[in-house]
Amino acid sequence: MSEDIGAFVNRLGKNIKHLRKWAQRQDIEAWRMYDRDIPQYPFAADIYADHVHLQEYDTGWLMHKTDYEKWLTEVVEAVLFVTGLPKEHIHVKKRQRQKGKDQYEKTGITGTDFVIHEHGRAFWVNLDKYLDTGLFLDHRNTRQKIGNIATGKRFLNLFAYTGSFSVYAATGGALFSETVDLSNTYLQWAQRNFDLNGLDMQAHQIVRADVFQYLQKAVEDHKQFDLIVMDPPSFSNSKKMLDILDIQRDQEKLIDGAMRLLSKQGSLYFSNNLRSFTLNPILEQRYDVNNISKKTIPEDFRNTRIHQCWEIRHR
Repeated sequence: MSEDIGAFVNRLGKNIKHLRKWAQRQDIEAWRMYDRDIPQYPFAADIYADHVHLQEYDTGWLMHKTDYEKWLTEVVEAVLFVTGLPKEHIHVKKRQRQKGKDQYEKTGITGTDFVIHEHGRAFWVNLDKYLDTGLFLDHRNTRQKIGNIATGKRFLNLFAYTGSFSVYAATGGALFSETVDLSNTYLQWAQRNFDLNGLDMQAHQIVRADVFQYLQKAVEDHKQFDLIVMDPPSFSNSKKMLDILDIQRDQEKLIDGAMRLLSKQGSLYFSNNLRSFTLNPILEQRYDVNNISKKTIPEDFRNTRIHQCWEIRHR
């Protein structure tokens, strides 16, 4: 496959030339430079300030270990050549097909935390420690939308990960927010993101809870929110959860639970990245449902199926 390296280098060069200027105009430091553009090079390459997060996708190809290492070295060298960055700033990962909580598993490397900026907000990222970096770049547009409409609203972030939606809502003028996740690791990360953006922790609370249980208790407590974001994993079998989460099966329970907390004029933004996911038609009978996936996929992503997103309101 190495004879194709020239095509790979050319594509990287073309992409970075266009996208670097675009990113500066957009006021973003983290963006996708390459998105499996050439089938022989099944990688996603993301720029994080002066670092590259280079993920190889599992294709099931069989290559001799020596050939594979040579091929991977050529790929890394191409990225170094095009970006002009030092080798220690290229962070390589192999993305297997994920099952369960693997996406949150540690890689065994500590890595270094550093800050990137996006639309005037700041976020801690780590390109080595976990499979994911602390910031999902494919939801940049959705985050910006939340920031733009949050003024004076009560905001709820479910399956909050490192709290980036909450940072946008809070800096966008939300009255108060609750950020809910079951992972202590990610909630501590969210707290650091809140501190980084100077948020008032009296108004913006972090809640460690199983989302299913949270939804039940929040209804009992008569909580109400005007803006809710729910971006669950496709599947989770975390030992901390009472039940296994399967988003295709559990969507109705989750959406109904969130809608009970949503004010009359409010909006729920529901998203997930399960490729085979289909929204249950019964939900479209019950609520006003609008598929906004096209608007939420950023311009730097070739893979337009990276997530699906719906805006759901009361009829």
